[in-house]
Amino acid sequence: MAEIEYLIDFASPNAWLAHKALPGLLERTGATVRYTPVLLGGLFKLTGNQAPMIAYADIPNKLAYEGREFERFIERHGITGFQFNPHFPVNTLLLMRMAVAAEQDGVLPAFIEAGFHHMWEDPKNMTDATIIADALADSGLDVEALLAAAGTPDVKSKLIANTEDAVARGAFGIPSFFVKGELYFGKNTLDEIERVIAAP
Repeated sequence: MAEIEYLIDFASPNAWLAHKALPGLLERTGATVRYTPVLLGGLFKLTGNQAPMIAYADIPNKLAYEGREFERFIERHGITGFQFNPHFPVNTLLLMRMAVAAEQDGVLPAFIEAGFHHMWEDPKNMTDATIIADALADSGLDVEALLAAAGTPDVKSKLIANTEDAVARGAFGIPSFFVKGELYFGKNTLDEIERVIAAP
């Protein structure tokens, strides 16, 4: 059975789109997904990359195309519920440390659903620790335990290590996937990933 490693950070709306489209791929192929929390800001810093809104700020046609491509992906996959976060760009350092803690506690899938919901479906300022705590508690997570673990050296080091390892393997942005040792960047590579998994 094929496994897709999904490098995840809630900061990217494209990561949310890929997350919403991924279940169909898994159902069609029988593949499984393994989420690896990384820090998008760390990927950018280590590789010199920039968010599209910065990188293409002086290229209006490119930004317009990015927006239209976003819409086409939503239409193609029948995705609903997206709301742009008015606090974008969001510093997700605390949130991603909590994601590492959630992985260690065996609740990462539920944490991912909650994180994406409060970032891109019912958007909030997910930089603010109090808002994060209230939002994730509403989603049924043990926020006190996750916050406590997020402040430990072990969790902090693990997030750094995940991010540095992703860069060492070729990653530079989010969403990124590894399948059979190969990097696939961007939500539109899901079609290619499906072909690779289905190939004999």
